[in-house]
Amino acid sequence: MDVLTALLLVHLIPVSTPKNGMSSKSRKRIMPDPVTEPPVTDPVYEALLYCNIPSVAERSMEGHAPHHFKLVSVHVFIRHGDRYPLYVIPKTKRPEIDCTLVANRKPYHPKLEAFVSHMSKGSGASFESPLNSLPLYPNHPLCEMGELTQTGVVQHLQNGQLLRDIYLKKHKLLPNDWSADQLYLETTGKSRTLQSGLALLYGFLPDFDWKKIYFRHQPSALFCSGSCYCPVRNQYLEKEQRRQYLLRLKNSQLEKTYGEMAKIVDVPTKQLRAANPIDSMLCHFCHNVSFPCTRNGCVDMEHFKVIKTHQIEDERERREKKLYLGYSVLGAHPILNQTIGRMQRATEGRKQELFALYSAHDVTLSPVLSALGLSEARFPRFAARLIFELWQDREKPSEHSVRILYNGVDVTFHTSFCQDHHKRSPKPMCPLENLVRFVKRDMFVALGGSGTNYYDACHREEF
Repeated sequence: MDVLTALLLVHLIPVSTPKNGMSSKSRKRIMPDPVTEPPVTDPVYEALLYCNIPSVAERSMEGHAPHHFKLVSVHVFIRHGDRYPLYVIPKTKRPEIDCTLVANRKPYHPKLEAFVSHMSKGSGASFESPLNSLPLYPNHPLCEMGELTQTGVVQHLQNGQLLRDIYLKKHKLLPNDWSADQLYLETTGKSRTLQSGLALLYGFLPDFDWKKIYFRHQPSALFCSGSCYCPVRNQYLEKEQRRQYLLRLKNSQLEKTYGEMAKIVDVPTKQLRAANPIDSMLCHFCHNVSFPCTRNGCVDMEHFKVIKTHQIEDERERREKKLYLGYSVLGAHPILNQTIGRMQRATEGRKQELFALYSAHDVTLSPVLSALGLSEARFPRFAARLIFELWQDREKPSEHSVRILYNGVDVTFHTSFCQDHHKRSPKPMCPLENLVRFVKRDMFVALGGSGTNYYDACHREEF
């Protein structure tokens, strides 16, 4: 079982929120506020946040800085947009979702029609193999398993438009005559991640020129490139999965619910659980399609709520036990190390790779959030975005700072590497050297032991 498949069994797990807080302010908030948020979990509210159904353009904090700061580079990690399920509920009819793109069908985006037209002319695009064999946009009347939907395309057209307004129109991150080497684009080998990246870029770039678009292929969902071998990381993952399994055994209501659903679809409970029914149920929920029925009855909202509530409880325990944090530190280090390397080159005045885009999965973003110390951040919704901004102080040109934003919210001072700095300094950002020191050395402190670098932490004997 690869890491992506394994962690899909662990994931889809948001954090608690207020029951009746659907104002724009609370909908946007990703870090629970202990003063205003009651300890009541509403699984339906959480599921709505996870769906991220496109509506009015959101307000965001990207690009906010004092006037004497200059934006130097931007590094964007996205989860792909809304997709068709990866699993089916046994012996039920698949949800009927149309994965062709229709300009006048909801959800709508003004650039959708032009996006389809542009993608259909892109067959000459040059991508790193095997990406060149993937379709550039979804196009099946009945979605294929895991296929991006129209909702998913619109989510990322919106993300791209939002980032364009901030980074290009306001901050002039790319020059008018921008070139291919000023973008760094990387994606896993799934059509949903490639298509999500293309949709975001189409919304972002003022001139989508195929000759300037080159996606690199990343075989690992952790984006660990040549640094993927890490035995201790896999041991943390095994222990985390064991913890999850034991928690599920203790939940009698969850077992009862799985038993009821298994009777409805007439399969053994074990088989139903293995089919990961929440993945399919979330698709029904996000697309407002009725849950499946058989002659034995219907899967219903109460079943959905029980499974969703257990996921939220699982997330709470996961934070307390810290096993996932160990996995995350070792899983996220390679991609964080690449990112600070790119930032450091930008501080030297190099003009390449000013905008980096990693089109990825929930199992990519979640370890990065955890490794940064953002344990309270919600589980990555569809089309989630995590952004690292690099800034230069024009009054002190040798000084560079970073900001971290998650779904438009500035979470810089919630991170492990900048919490203390925020208490000591009035500056609105975090010094780049804090992030560099954290990635190169300090993040391994969370693992205990004596290892202060990635190789030693991955191979230590005493774990």
